[in-house]
Amino acid sequence: MDQEWFEMKNIRRRNLEAKQWIPLRCAGEIERVGRPGSAGFLEDRLKVTSVAVPTDNRSDALALDWSEIGIAHDHAGCGDSGQYVPADRFEDAQGRFDGVHLVLRQNIVGAEQSIWHLHQDFVLTLRLKREADRWVRPEENSVEVARLTRDSNGSPARLEVRAQHLRDYLCARGMGLVLNSFRRRSNVTEDCAHISWAEDQIEETDRHYRWVGLRTAIHEGGTPYGQSAHVIHVRRADNNPEDDVPVLGPPTDANLHATSWTKKFEGRKLYRVSGELWLTEWLDPASQSPIVRGDEQPSSVSFIVDPEGNQVPSPELIDSGGWLWFRPKVVSALVGEGHCSLHWHTRDMGWLEFSSGHSVDFGVNARGFVNTYAKDVALLPVWQQREWAAHTVSPEGELSEELRAVQIDGSWCVPTVAPEARLAGELTELRELAAAKLKIKLFRQHPEVATLMPRLHRFRATSEAGLFELAKDLMRVTADDMDAKQLKTLVNSAKDQDWGSLKSLEYVLASKIGQEEARSLLGPLVGVNKLRSADAHLKSSDLDEPMKLTGVDRTSPLVVQGRQLLFATVDAVEQIRIVIDENW
Repeated sequence: MDQEWFEMKNIRRRNLEAKQWIPLRCAGEIERVGRPGSAGFLEDRLKVTSVAVPTDNRSDALALDWSEIGIAHDHAGCGDSGQYVPADRFEDAQGRFDGVHLVLRQNIVGAEQSIWHLHQDFVLTLRLKREADRWVRPEENSVEVARLTRDSNGSPARLEVRAQHLRDYLCARGMGLVLNSFRRRSNVTEDCAHISWAEDQIEETDRHYRWVGLRTAIHEGGTPYGQSAHVIHVRRADNNPEDDVPVLGPPTDANLHATSWTKKFEGRKLYRVSGELWLTEWLDPASQSPIVRGDEQPSSVSFIVDPEGNQVPSPELIDSGGWLWFRPKVVSALVGEGHCSLHWHTRDMGWLEFSSGHSVDFGVNARGFVNTYAKDVALLPVWQQREWAAHTVSPEGELSEELRAVQIDGSWCVPTVAPEARLAGELTELRELAAAKLKIKLFRQHPEVATLMPRLHRFRATSEAGLFELAKDLMRVTADDMDAKQLKTLVNSAKDQDWGSLKSLEYVLASKIGQEEARSLLGPLVGVNKLRSADAHLKSSDLDEPMKLTGVDRTSPLVVQGRQLLFATVDAVEQIRIVIDENW
């Protein structure tokens, strides 16, 4: 390794405020190659501890050294001069200030590994959720805020937190963070001519660090080159092996026997070069605390507001009294991230409910674009506004008819229902009715079905491929989940026939309403089934039949086609239920 690697000058002058992740505690190897004492051995080891300290005590905190807050310190409550000291409290030895350990190490008697705890106040205040060795913030799109890294033995090695959230938290508490670290880089080599230090041991100090460089000749194996060790072996001479319960008196010259010898170290000559850095750093809190304290944060997010494409910053939209237009992909993007859920008021109006506690009503206009009241989006957290802003467009088509009726005309009696809101209920009613009247378990209720249900919405159809994928998933919760064997038990002549679930269901219904009517009733599901295997490379004419069966208008915007596909499926399930209810 070159000399700069050992001198670590880039680490000495680093700026913590430019880092995205801040280590709160570290006790592991960054890199380790080869065997100690052998040529080619390389080690880069880092140890870090930290304490949150009131900002008024910054200079006192920077005067702390490794012996006061080093990695060897455990954390446990204790009594001190009759007073109880909580496990998380750091007490300055000179009584100048108290600090807080944001990571606490718990040693358990008999356990090979210690346990590192991220301070509960940090976790609860930022509303974090632990997932294995990650702490995420659900209301912020499950962004990773803290993470624990383990070594090859599974022991905790590094716990670091995202700087943005740490500094926000420190701001709310009026604290900064002092980090004390020790870093050691060493390398065993056959030749150290590339190291130009004037002496075998040099030292450099500054206000907040001390660095030591060492260059040492060693024998292969690690012992000092050209030196020897003097060994003294002492044993008791008055021990009687026949005694079952030996009792030995105080040692004296008479009852002690000593031998000694000198061992000269041997092996080829190698060199160990190392650099050791003790560093104390300070991380300032953020200037504002929008997450913890709720400080107002200026927003740089803008949205298109008119046909000319002019953009307006979100704060100006709060009192604008206007509406916004978005590409339909905005809904699938938000729902797909897992931090919001989709709900429906009417056929073309619904709302998005976010894990942060916010919600936004929206409408879908005739052109398939999503409309929202501008103020609703402008009041969202800035990170959520950015996700909406990625899909903002100039007004396309008129404002959603149903959204206008509710938000402008004040009508709360829009007599329509979204197919997405009907699907689960219709499937449940059909399943229960089949069990009661047909005496069969019509649906196998595969676990995959429950996972798919939230994804069955029109916003999947923002491309032709997306429309076909929606068709595929609709079949998974309907025809694919039907038990053809159960259906065949209701039609004696069908037992040996290689029919799928739809054909089997057709024959069951035909026994009551006739073959032609049964085939017509199941036509929409057959059309959806044909679309599931379609792809964007099919000729237009190949799609005519399934589109006709489902009643999908290919001239409509894709999102509207998705709605029509959902309606075709839901209406077919409803009609099947009605036939069974009226004829069995």
